Amino acid sequence: MKSRPLFSRARGALLLALCLALAAPASAQQDYPTRPIRFITAAAQGGTSDILARVFAVHLTDTLKQPVVVDNRASASGVIAGELTANAPPDGYTLLLAYHQHTVNAALNPKLPYHPVNSFTPITQLTTAGLMLVVNPATPVTNLKEFVDWTKNFKGPLNFGSAGIGTGGHLAGELYKLMTGVKAEHIPYKGSGPALMDLIAGQYHFNFAGIQAAQTQVRGGKLRGLAVTTSKRIAALPDLPAVAEELPGFEVVGWYGVIGPAGLPRPIGTRLHDEFVKVLNRPDVRERIVADGSEPAGTTPEEFRLFMLADLAKWAKLVKESGAKLD
Repeated sequence: MKSRPLFSRARGALLLALCLALAAPASAQQDYPTRPIRFITAAAQGGTSDILARVFAVHLTDTLKQPVVVDNRASASGVIAGELTANAPPDGYTLLLAYHQHTVNAALNPKLPYHPVNSFTPITQLTTAGLMLVVNPATPVTNLKEFVDWTKNFKGPLNFGSAGIGTGGHLAGELYKLMTGVKAEHIPYKGSGPALMDLIAGQYHFNFAGIQAAQTQVRGGKLRGLAVTTSKRIAALPDLPAVAEELPGFEVVGWYGVIGPAGLPRPIGTRLHDEFVKVLNRPDVRERIVADGSEPAGTTPEEFRLFMLADLAKWAKLVKESGAKLD
């Protein structure tokens, strides 16, 4: 019997090796996950992002049968967290709980080390949440219409505070100024806590604050809530009007969503989307989200990608028109 030519045997070995190499990634995707998943959040422990990340991490650890470990990277307004995620291998073992600051950062700083959409793989938008317009109870207004009239006719310096430059509260204030023609100076704070404490002390005039933190002070009688910045009223606060009821088109919506590095294999992205949405649809999780003044989302990856692109365009336009800067 004739032996196979050396070239033929070599070619066969090469084809076998190639097939095995191609099969290995597919097998890895099917077996995913086989080790702990790093879930980065751009927040310190105890912050809103951290709390939300840990709620999902606990349930995902059970369903994925691997630890989902929250990694807090609270610095540079989320840029460090974004860069770590963008530069990670696209294997499903590094995820980021992104929030509205993710697109705002790009609007404020075109020199970011990544693109907020193209450098990532969108998985799903988890929630949307508006802000609450709050004033000191001593302020001579009790509703939204009175507030608009009061600010338009205010005599002397008018100030609004926020949790910091580039935050949703800052940009909501700038949008309010653009839509009403009101002149007001922005006072940035290092966090929502100090900002609300100074409003309670009467150090400035109004604030578009995160609903979760604001409604605690409103319920305690230390602040007065006048409106929300979603396009319509929300289930948790049905008696508060949307600012859009007085200023059509006004909308400032914060959001949270999950993204991974660009190039994440579709089977892994689909698995992660499905698992996150399952947790989001748990009655206890949905109840907690709604109680905090947010709305569950659970969008498809493509819907989330388009949402982030639109969000980036909106904030870029507002930053350009308002002249808002990083410093």
